Amino acid sequence: MTAIIFIIVLAVLIFVHELGHFLLARWNGIRVDAFKIGFGPKIFSWKRGGTEYGVNLIPFGGFVKIHGENPDDDSINGPDKERSFVHKNRWRQTSVLVAGVAFNFLFAWLLYIIVFNVGVTATPDGFLKYADHFTNDRVMITDVNPGSPSDVAGLKAGDVITAVHDVSGQAVNKVSDIQNSINVSQGKPIAFDLKRGDKVRSLTISPKSGIIEGKYAVGIAMQDVADLRLPFFTSIYEGGHYTIVMIRDTIVGLATFIGNIFSGTAKFSDVSGPIGIAGIVGNAAELGFTYLLMITALISVNLGVINLIPFPALDGGRTLFVIIEGITRRRIHIKFFNVVNIIGFSLLMLLMVVVTYKDIVKLIK
Repeated sequence: MTAIIFIIVLAVLIFVHELGHFLLARWNGIRVDAFKIGFGPKIFSWKRGGTEYGVNLIPFGGFVKIHGENPDDDSINGPDKERSFVHKNRWRQTSVLVAGVAFNFLFAWLLYIIVFNVGVTATPDGFLKYADHFTNDRVMITDVNPGSPSDVAGLKAGDVITAVHDVSGQAVNKVSDIQNSINVSQGKPIAFDLKRGDKVRSLTISPKSGIIEGKYAVGIAMQDVADLRLPFFTSIYEGGHYTIVMIRDTIVGLATFIGNIFSGTAKFSDVSGPIGIAGIVGNAAELGFTYLLMITALISVNLGVINLIPFPALDGGRTLFVIIEGITRRRIHIKFFNVVNIIGFSLLMLLMVVVTYKDIVKLIK
């Protein structure tokens, strides 16, 4: 089920990205020869309006084949050269190239609008100005440390702690009070009342030292959360603001990682490939539909930001070539352009293989 959900999410995000390129190319009078989701062998396809649409077997990607985007003699001197990407002005070329990124950001905004309007689990401290829109206060487990007493007892992220009975028998239901009760237990068993979906149960867990230095703990991360639901027009504003924050944070994180690569301190274990992302999507789906929408929006933002990097084969790299041609007033040689893009694509595929291998190793461990 995790694999199916991930493939659906990935296909939707790829479709949105390529749709941006497709629509702006058509808008600018550029011929589009193909619009495909996936790589490799063809599953099915059809042709309409001079464009071949289809779905291929390998779902980790997609493409729009735009006439003249990869220059050749036909696109430069052929009979349909007026509908070629290379014969459009630099502004039109740039608009086509960045459209995929723009559509990823707009799609994330749309998902955040839906989430805020339908209702989302959030921390009240993060939205103090909307305190009157919160309902159903509770303590939620957000992470479980593998091998910890909580993991052994079967606790999972998303479980709601309705009460913890400390060693004196008093019931507490706030994060700070629960943490204090666990610590003062000195390892003696304490009772947890939990809710998972519609099921309610109670169990006893014995805290232990060493999980957190100098304290007794059961190996969980918790947050005081509640349900936030905003009016439609407020959701539009907050969705846009949240999208901008996610774009900013993603750019900062990516820039830091790239900087660490050059300084030799980068950790590829902090990077997730398709397998790692599939696990994250699966976890979000288990928590609920709004969580799945939130993580899909975040992946869409990441996809957009990564494509802005001025690296060959990415939208940012192709845009850089357009800018260079605009400054020099000379077209970059066809062979050089194509070779650089092939090398860039090969390096990206190599990086994908390395990251996927790391994901598999982590999964096995």
